[in-house]
Amino acid sequence: MNATGYFTHADCRKHEMGPGHPECPERLGAIEDRLLISGVLDALDRREAPLAAIGDIELAHDRMLVAALRGLSEQLADDMRAGGPPYVQLDPDTAMNVHTWNAALRAAGAVIAATDSVLAGELENAFCAVRPPGHHAERAKAMGFCFFNNIAIGAKYALERHGLKRVAIVDFDVHHGNGTEDIIRGDDRILMVSFFQHPLYPFTDTGTSAREPNMVNLPVPAYTKGMEVRELIDTMWIPRLEEFKPEMIFISAGFDAHREDDLAQMQLTEQDYAWITERIKNVARRHAQGRIVSALEGGYSLSALGRSVEAHVRVLADL
Repeated sequence: MNATGYFTHADCRKHEMGPGHPECPERLGAIEDRLLISGVLDALDRREAPLAAIGDIELAHDRMLVAALRGLSEQLADDMRAGGPPYVQLDPDTAMNVHTWNAALRAAGAVIAATDSVLAGELENAFCAVRPPGHHAERAKAMGFCFFNNIAIGAKYALERHGLKRVAIVDFDVHHGNGTEDIIRGDDRILMVSFFQHPLYPFTDTGTSAREPNMVNLPVPAYTKGMEVRELIDTMWIPRLEEFKPEMIFISAGFDAHREDDLAQMQLTEQDYAWITERIKNVARRHAQGRIVSALEGGYSLSALGRSVEAHVRVLADL
């Protein structure tokens, strides 16, 4: 059995959006501490995330967005040298510091490198412990803590650079993956399945995407419990995934639907994340030679995040 990869980079901890921001560097520390204490980290193939190539970022994003973000980063560095502020605000929730550009390139680069390694047969699957997250980033817009859509880039990369015919994106973050939906809408080579609390940020979906032919995105109310989510997955996700027969599966792994997370009101536990991962892994084994690349999205209660990632990675690594 090939190993499970663990992709990360120190640059991802240098990106910050201001004091008290929930999407903070300590998130990666909480994950790594939990994996280290539990012994899981020792069982993983640890690798450094490279910087993504701009051409690969542009598989999912408009060239103007990429240029704008790079320009903002350079301008911020110049302003700071002249005594200016340490952040530039993109929207009320999303800011850049001088390290954000490299961190975003590392986050996307982790997914790209993991895709290469999994498709080369070096790894069976991989988890990317990276930030900033990605699933709110639209083709032409950074938003919602996100700059580049790491998982959408990985999916497009597998299709365009490796010649796969069909890939699936599974998104179990508590927030609607509006950016991923924007990027892949109408691309029949990609099937997206998700659930998300509604109404909740980004307030962009009321179930309309359920009518898109390549999407099964399911809004659920606050306080939805794990058993209800499991039933939705078995009745709505799994049949479509089985019919689609993906050659590779990408996971937007947000853990903010956990009952301890204050940014939402869903009721999942780490046992639910293990169950979801097992169901995805079963589909991957039947149709995709076990090939999965998972990347961190949300999850803001540090203890719950660490425990949930441990549960997710234990299933990926058959521990």
